[in-house]
Amino acid sequence: ICAQKLKNKEVQIGLIPVAAILDIENPQIITNYCISANGEVNSVFVFSNQNIDEIDTVYLDPHSRSSNNLAKILLKHYWKKDVSFLERTTDFIALKKGEAFVLIGDRTFGIKDQYAQVFDLSAEWLNFTGLPFVFAAWVANITLSENYISAFNEVLAFGLAHKSEVIAANLMDNFDVSDYLNHKINYQLDADKRKAIELYLSYCRNL
Repeated sequence: ICAQKLKNKEVQIGLIPVAAILDIENPQIITNYCISANGEVNSVFVFSNQNIDEIDTVYLDPHSRSSNNLAKILLKHYWKKDVSFLERTTDFIALKKGEAFVLIGDRTFGIKDQYAQVFDLSAEWLNFTGLPFVFAAWVANITLSENYISAFNEVLAFGLAHKSEVIAANLMDNFDVSDYLNHKINYQLDADKRKAIELYLSYCRNL
């Protein structure tokens, strides 16, 4: 929804999936912050009961274009595996031989033990490229003043400084929220992450 509003110019700034940057006219990545991971993110997976070389069909996540594209990139360029990609309308499916599915977010919490093979796509991207993976970034469709961007950065920094309060209000029995928000998700947008965004988008353009 955020990406669509930014594309339609209903808003000027949005925290959007990186794949959606390709849909924005004159996109400008702003702020010093993003949603990223340097290795395992523990919430973006391909689930299967078989090894990669035995998979021939992958069901995509209807909620995540960026992660679907990441799975496609890794299968084609890293695992060198040609598979069929199918859409699905439900979060979970009964896997048949040769099948796998992409799933992201809190729907993955506490279910890793239910599948024989679990591939963390952020970790696999790091293995493939040597770079972190950026899932979402703050993007503008207009040119903003340096003063505005500076003030916006201060607001985001304030939020991260109070991360412990968010964690305390969202504890879960089947998932370590503190480890996830403190150690798996990384929030700083640095040069390597900008490089990773450009590399990812270049792969997306050729899918």
